[in-house]
Amino acid sequence: MRDPRYDILFEPVQIGPVRTKNRFYVVPHATAMGMPALDEMIAFRKARAEGGWGVVCLEETMIHETSDHAPLPDPRIYNDKYIEPLSRVVAAVKEHGALAGVELAHAGASGPAIYHREHPLSPTAKFPHYFINPISARTIDRQDILDFRRWYRDAALRAREAGFDIVYVYCAHNLSLLQDFLDTKTNKRTDEYGGVFENRVRLLRETLSDVKDAVGDRCAVAVRFAVEERRRHSNITALEDGRRVVEALADVPDLWDVNVSDWAWDSGSSRFFDEGQQEPFINFVKQVTSKPVVGVGRFTSPDAMVSQIKRGVLDLIGAARPSIADPFLPNKIDAGRQDDIRECIGCNACTAEVMTYSRIRCTQNPSAGEEHVSGWHPEEVPAAHDPNASILVIGGGPAGLEAAHTLAKRGYQVSIADAGDEWGGRLVRERRMPRLSAWGRVVDYRVGQLQTMPNVNMYLGSFLGADDVAGFEADHVIVATGAKWRKEGVGRHHDEPIPGHDLPHVLSPEEILSDQLPKAGNVVVYDEDYYYMAAAVADRLARAGCKVTYVTTASDPCPWTHNTLELVHVVNSMNEAGIDIVVGSSITSITESSVALSRLIDGKETQIPADTVVLVTGQASQDDLYHELVSKREAGLIRSVERIGDCLGAGQIAQATYDGRKAGMRFGTVPARLEAVEG
Repeated sequence: MRDPRYDILFEPVQIGPVRTKNRFYVVPHATAMGMPALDEMIAFRKARAEGGWGVVCLEETMIHETSDHAPLPDPRIYNDKYIEPLSRVVAAVKEHGALAGVELAHAGASGPAIYHREHPLSPTAKFPHYFINPISARTIDRQDILDFRRWYRDAALRAREAGFDIVYVYCAHNLSLLQDFLDTKTNKRTDEYGGVFENRVRLLRETLSDVKDAVGDRCAVAVRFAVEERRRHSNITALEDGRRVVEALADVPDLWDVNVSDWAWDSGSSRFFDEGQQEPFINFVKQVTSKPVVGVGRFTSPDAMVSQIKRGVLDLIGAARPSIADPFLPNKIDAGRQDDIRECIGCNACTAEVMTYSRIRCTQNPSAGEEHVSGWHPEEVPAAHDPNASILVIGGGPAGLEAAHTLAKRGYQVSIADAGDEWGGRLVRERRMPRLSAWGRVVDYRVGQLQTMPNVNMYLGSFLGADDVAGFEADHVIVATGAKWRKEGVGRHHDEPIPGHDLPHVLSPEEILSDQLPKAGNVVVYDEDYYYMAAAVADRLARAGCKVTYVTTASDPCPWTHNTLELVHVVNSMNEAGIDIVVGSSITSITESSVALSRLIDGKETQIPADTVVLVTGQASQDDLYHELVSKREAGLIRSVERIGDCLGAGQIAQATYDGRKAGMRFGTVPARLEAVEG
């Protein structure tokens, strides 16, 4: 039963000619699906509507061939052939009573327009913002402006015909031609569309009016606007032109969807940004306009959502990542099941797969992106083929916990054991590292769920050998014993151990994770992992008073964080901590007091002092127990066994939870002989 404190979240909101059923709003966000993966897109959006969101929006949907983010597979609406497929998305969303929105967009200079081999457009000729293509965006002329307005109007009419309830004009994230006109750094024009503010806002005003004239009788017209540019110094701030735009156009759109630019700040990860971090920039908007306002903040707490509304910050609670992590968040609040919410951990695994042109995924919700491909529902699982069948899961990390939870939901008799004294596996220690505490939600959610299930037995402090497992007589054994960090330096660049790796002052992350810190002095942290661990180790040691030098073979520090939108924040945090950064260099040897480096681009060798060296070069799966159990299976002493997660192959936590879900879903649905196949 719903807590009355949250009744306000379920009030309808009038947006122009349409009305929402509640205040929960899935804002436009990328999925890396697009038109070639229409069935995947439909299933993904439908799951959010089924979960109770009052509005579900499609991401940037390109209005013309000159607006093209290829290889990113954005949806398209620039000719009539896209009406029918998009109408199928709309129908799936409306099936569950949600309004369907579409973010009509022209990428301007941020899109290379390579799919159609067009010339990108810009207020003033320049190279594209985000891509390294050797083609300059050309200056848009007066005829282009007329064409642009027509493209938007035509796209809006197609959106109306497809059945969309809310039609967006997009001016945010440094991914919009309209935003380029507002920014004095990208608009150097001297005609009526450049120079003074009234000229720079002209095209946005005209476009909004065109779209309202075209579809405003039936569709709400929203504008998505970044009120503050946080990536660089700009005239677009909440105190300057960002505010002036809202004041000038206050009641023109039916809805203001407000945020900050660019994406790395709008979707800032939990390592660097707290829940609700955009409020100081967008809280003026409702004071300026009489129209409803939606915004985001990685909101997962219903109390935080209520606070946003009661304090007059927002009318609608926008979400991208929280709706990915838990599509059923609104329904759970409505049913009084707040404790069952899978809270977004802000790791940005979702953005990483979009940036690499892969199908969206989520660490907390392994079903994200798999709704159609694997047939996985966010909440429902197939019933056990035999409720009396027993499964033993060995290892209580992300993979093991997810497997146990999925199998228990299906109705199997599940036992899960871990040799440690806390649940969480790798996250027991990682969540205590600087900036990683929110990642502990992966453990907390699953442990909380398992502890309420009568068909689950949980055993901590339980080391199991192969004979112990055989004596357990489970119908199936899942080994999720994780991985440990290597100590010899073998990694992406080094196929053989680094000379000197066995010296006593050479450590792996294992020691740092266990708080076995070196005394203050010169520390070299060597990164061939390329994700978060080396930066977390460097941060931890800098806070302990060490003089840290971060060294990597990559051309950027922690390069995978480019995909998680964290790279700029990683670099800024290292600079603030006084950590020296050396890129494109390999450690060739280690002595008692220094490391020898070779610059990869030219082989130039240098030495830097090092009282301690931490090698962050990769992990080795802890799979000895699994191989022992394979031998026992072959001897007929156990029935079936498989390994999952880091025990199978060390990777992201999102891969571990996916492996756990897959193991839980496939048990009993494939022939037993396949269940018993190694791996």
